[in-house]
Amino acid sequence: MRLDGKTALVTGGASGFGAGIVRAFADAGARVMVADIDGTGAEGLAAELGERAVACTVDVSDAGSVARMGRAVQGAFGGLDILVNNAGITHLPQPLEDVAEAEFDRVFAVNCKSVYLTAREMVPGMKARGAGAVLNVASTAGVSPRPNLNWYNASKGWMNTATRTMAVELAPSGVRVNALNPVAGETPLLPRFLGEDTPEMRAKFLSTIPLGRFSTPQDMGAAAVFLCSDEASMITGVCMEVDGGRCI
Repeated sequence: MRLDGKTALVTGGASGFGAGIVRAFADAGARVMVADIDGTGAEGLAAELGERAVACTVDVSDAGSVARMGRAVQGAFGGLDILVNNAGITHLPQPLEDVAEAEFDRVFAVNCKSVYLTAREMVPGMKARGAGAVLNVASTAGVSPRPNLNWYNASKGWMNTATRTMAVELAPSGVRVNALNPVAGETPLLPRFLGEDTPEMRAKFLSTIPLGRFSTPQDMGAAAVFLCSDEASMITGVCMEVDGGRCI
């Protein structure tokens, strides 16, 4: 029960890594808001977890939607201890010059602008209380990028830099900011990373991971619980690789 009595918000929390983090937080004693553009999925997971969770439908790239989510957090919890920016998308693997402008804009709106919007809504309350933890879910793509995912790679590199600069600025206020850099996992995004989800493509990808497997939602949940718990009270500005050795 390392998060007993804490309140948490997880964006993109209805599936994949986000759902793994939500479940781990609830198991650790936190009350969790499952926020996702897939409102039905968010409601289903919240119902599964019972009184430990509430659902919120949100488009994290839209300022008005994020503001409504902020009001929902206040109504449900009266304040927030942990913010997890997990929502993210990618474009299909292709040469950088072939990515459509609209797709580029959407990737950066969901992966980057969302961090600004949620910080604008949630950080002031954390600063006022002198405590809080923000966790940004980036990617090994932002540390050791692969060809043909150029703009996705860049958006995740942005998240790592944003994590460090947020950590430096918010430390005097008692707010810690860290990131997780997972390798690809069994999530709804995997087919888009691979381009085509075939046994051959999976084997090729897995050959680059020394531990020989993908990241799982459980891996991410365990790491997130630690970084957002009081056990990590001296850790801020860290971008932790949860990648089976991919970035070595």
